[in-house]
Amino acid sequence: MYDWLERAAARRPRGIAIDHPAGSLTYEELRSRAAERHADVRPGERVALPGDDAFDFAISLHAVLSRGATAVPLDPRLSLEERDFRAGAPFAVEPGTATMMFTSGTTSAPKPVYLTLGNWEANAIGSALALGLDLKERWLCTMPLAHVGGLSILLRSTFYATTVVLHDRFETEAVLHDLMSAERAVTVVSLVPTMLARLLDAGLWNPPSLRWALLGGGPIPAPLMERAAAAGVPVAWTYGMTEACSQIATFGFPLHGVELRIVDDEVQVRGGVVSPAALADDGWLHTGDLGELDAEGRLRIIGRRSETIVSGGENIAPTEVEEVLLEHPAVADVAVFARRDEHWGERVVAAVVLRVGQRADPDELKSFVGERLARFKVPKEIEFSERLPRTVSGKLLRRELV
Repeated sequence: MYDWLERAAARRPRGIAIDHPAGSLTYEELRSRAAERHADVRPGERVALPGDDAFDFAISLHAVLSRGATAVPLDPRLSLEERDFRAGAPFAVEPGTATMMFTSGTTSAPKPVYLTLGNWEANAIGSALALGLDLKERWLCTMPLAHVGGLSILLRSTFYATTVVLHDRFETEAVLHDLMSAERAVTVVSLVPTMLARLLDAGLWNPPSLRWALLGGGPIPAPLMERAAAAGVPVAWTYGMTEACSQIATFGFPLHGVELRIVDDEVQVRGGVVSPAALADDGWLHTGDLGELDAEGRLRIIGRRSETIVSGGENIAPTEVEEVLLEHPAVADVAVFARRDEHWGERVVAAVVLRVGQRADPDELKSFVGERLARFKVPKEIEFSERLPRTVSGKLLRRELV
């Protein structure tokens, strides 16, 4: 039974639950508003929640969960056909499901992920132990609520009875304002690397109340971490998946109650945060991510098994090449992918976005990579682009590059 909202309203009835441009709601007000909604919904039913209005979404989410139903968050940018696919008949809800979400579809078609209240509770506890918990926490949410990164902020904040500073979407100036405002007092923010880069470009510097910028959603370039440190932005880098409520490891170490192992270079996970329906027959979630553990047990992600490029019999992780190219001062963004090649089988190709006002030619960038990586990893082609295809949560859509 979902009782988080009732407990939060009992503990902090006048504490702010949601702080949004449309208005603020205390926990007592949120409980009252949620009780008025979806009165006809029955336990076990599936309820689609459009994500175009974050304030309204938050109320409906708690209403659905309070009635024992399953919330199905929908990205407002989806077509009607895509919405029907996610909210319609093809999927049977697993018993005990609190939320039915979909993977980001970066390497294949989106698939449903069933997460229980137990999964979400384990996420809230593990995240608090990894990051610490301020009872006056104000977690800034600019991530889409139809994706696990945004939804997790709403749910874990209710579990803690703390405040979500909620934006409808990521807008650089609006987020920068809240982070730099002593009055707004943001203590945690969730970002992807491209968001952090835009904020630093816009002047983010020593945010007065920020304890952590939780950073995930893809490879994190070393120069970006260096820029953040120089700007006084404390970064907590994290690795996660939809199937594990967004967080598996933070600072490279697994969350409390999470086990990691590496089998044939693949990261495998089990623990309270993992959707029961996502477990393989051996009881582990096979992530499809390639990784390694250092001597201290810290996880490093190398790339996706499905994205590995095989050129002339050599295996190449695109993320390794991307990390090197992102160290070049002229490179703002990059995607490395494979093209068919009659001689090599596959050849390495890089799509590069240059920083505004910067120049670089393909030979220069190839030489830059060749000085740092083995010759077979150097892109045989480098193309320049104005932008790269990414999901709304910032993940690279590598499969759209050919």
